[in-house]
Amino acid sequence: MYDFGFIGVGHMGATLANAVIGAVGAENCAVCDADDGRAKLYAAAKGCDVLAAPAIAERCRYIFLGVKPQNMAELLGDIGPVLRERRDCALVTMAAGVTVESLCAMLGFTAPVLRIMPNTPAAVGAGCMLYAANAALKEEDRDAILAALGPTGELVETPERLIDAGCSVSGCGPAFVYKFILAFAKAGERVGLAPETALKLARQTVLGAARLAVESGEDPQILCDQVCSPGGSTVEGVKSLDAGDFASEVEKAVRASFDRTVELGKGK
Repeated sequence: MYDFGFIGVGHMGATLANAVIGAVGAENCAVCDADDGRAKLYAAAKGCDVLAAPAIAERCRYIFLGVKPQNMAELLGDIGPVLRERRDCALVTMAAGVTVESLCAMLGFTAPVLRIMPNTPAAVGAGCMLYAANAALKEEDRDAILAALGPTGELVETPERLIDAGCSVSGCGPAFVYKFILAFAKAGERVGLAPETALKLARQTVLGAARLAVESGEDPQILCDQVCSPGGSTVEGVKSLDAGDFASEVEKAVRASFDRTVELGKGK
């Protein structure tokens, strides 16, 4: 028997498995993947075991379902009969738009489920992971899973009805930040900086600003105002962002991601 099993070790599945293995040890974990070669390479690198999905369902206490939303029904069809017989394990799902209720409906019974929505900065311990548990999940099991995921970064309990909304900010948000960094660096090049210098400055400025926002706990608008000296250069740049309706464009991006997440949950 194993404490943790991972069905799917793609980018995010592997990121979470890395954190858990670091917390509980490779000997307590098993993995599988639709790409058997990828599972074997991952297991060889980390020192854990490779099992087929039904074997993970049979032999692991906490089972991470790291498959795409559109593949969830097929996976649960494969492992559902084993889970129905056991009733002593817990599932962890990270599929966008797939609610706990719909997952249990696919299974045909109410399983203990922790729904999580991680983001890619989890790979460097700076993630923001949303989570919600159903009533069937025992408190001690929830705590054990969250403790193992602790190395990924911040864990934020969220009502499940708001998981999709939160995902459109924290889950999709890193891509928006990277787009800003790219645009920021390109703008630096256009005013005379070497490309590598512009990118370095853009990366570090975003990192430093975010760190100050987190560690100070200050309202972001106050932090913005502190940089904007009256009649200075910063305030002119901020005026330009406002004139271009920067806030509205960000809202459009979040809304588009939210709407797509809802569609994914409906199988579209």
